[in-house]
Amino acid sequence: MGLMQAYSVYVHVPFCRRRCSYCDFNTYAGQEGLIPAYVDAVVQEIGWVAQAAGERLAVHTVYFGGGTPSLLPTEGVERILTGLAAGFELQGEAEITLEANPGTVEREGLARLRAAGVNRLSLGMQSVHGAELALLGREHDFWDVMRAVQWARQAGFDNVNLDLIFGLPGQSLAAWQQTLSWAIRLGVEHLSLYALSVEAGTSLQRWVEGGLVPVPDDDLAADMYELASEWLAREGYWQYEISNWARSSYPPGETEAPSRASRHNLQYWRNQPYLGVGAGAHGYAAGQRVANVRLPAEYIRRLSEGARSEGERVFPQSPATAEVVTLKQSDEIAETMMMGLRLTREGVSAQAFEKRFGIGLEVLFGPQIEQLRRQGLLTWAGQGGDRLRLTAGGRLLGNRVFAAFV
Repeated sequence: MGLMQAYSVYVHVPFCRRRCSYCDFNTYAGQEGLIPAYVDAVVQEIGWVAQAAGERLAVHTVYFGGGTPSLLPTEGVERILTGLAAGFELQGEAEITLEANPGTVEREGLARLRAAGVNRLSLGMQSVHGAELALLGREHDFWDVMRAVQWARQAGFDNVNLDLIFGLPGQSLAAWQQTLSWAIRLGVEHLSLYALSVEAGTSLQRWVEGGLVPVPDDDLAADMYELASEWLAREGYWQYEISNWARSSYPPGETEAPSRASRHNLQYWRNQPYLGVGAGAHGYAAGQRVANVRLPAEYIRRLSEGARSEGERVFPQSPATAEVVTLKQSDEIAETMMMGLRLTREGVSAQAFEKRFGIGLEVLFGPQIEQLRRQGLLTWAGQGGDRLRLTAGGRLLGNRVFAAFV
């Protein structure tokens, strides 16, 4: 089962004050009244999964995502972290991230979160322009972002990420440059840059289809991405994943992640095991992909009933599990390639691949690799040319590359 390696835990917080126009995540506005019962249920699920594992698993990263995790009272975050420390071997230097909407934090709350053990803050900045934030349905403005970063520093956070979105309908290259310029000026350790995708069932999709906002321009978005890549490299940010840049306290080696890379997200990209707790959370462990029920009230009900029953405990499932997929080796291989090639420095190590799957990378994918190399999309890098990774051009055509390995 491979229980000896360190695990990551994702905690989903599905509550928002209002839903953003582009969001298709499992989030709900106006249900904050459920938060106390929801925290109880999350703590129960953590205990359930920890017991099902049959041994104290090492956990080296925790990530509170959402939704808007900063809507949880600090006591709620403390209770969840206490539950994790009780059920798992929560490592002393574990990375503990909390996502926050800049408009929902204040100085005292951030100081209490830092004291509770949260040591990495991820702020949804998105843009410096009021009109763009309004289009996205965000409730904050750029002053809120500046204040949130300042308060985070005063609270002792020395690891802060900003999320930015580019490729918005009607967004100019100059407007994107201003957003990027201000994000750099704030001097945070990590930046995540996402191209807007118009998801089915969102308000944004209805506006685009109804002609209320222009269709996003993919070519312009590619220009924005290339501009950001060049600019951030000059400013001391190392790109280590298609959408992620981080500072480093020492120059990383050619195939290393920078020291401020998100260790939690590296777990996903390396296709290593993680547990998902909370409504709609996903996990991957013991050769299974599991997903929880999506509705918060149903999640709470299932855990309170589960607490009263002495059902069989099958790791990594819990009473909230709604879906289980047992992965074949071919699935794990495809996912390892797709996720690993997103890592722009590290890529996929041929040696590690063979050790994990018992078959050589080039034995399995020789012709595909050769063709993509000839097209200038993939290259061998690192010591002894062991690492297969995307070229700069390949980063723009990632989906075409990934399709070759599925």
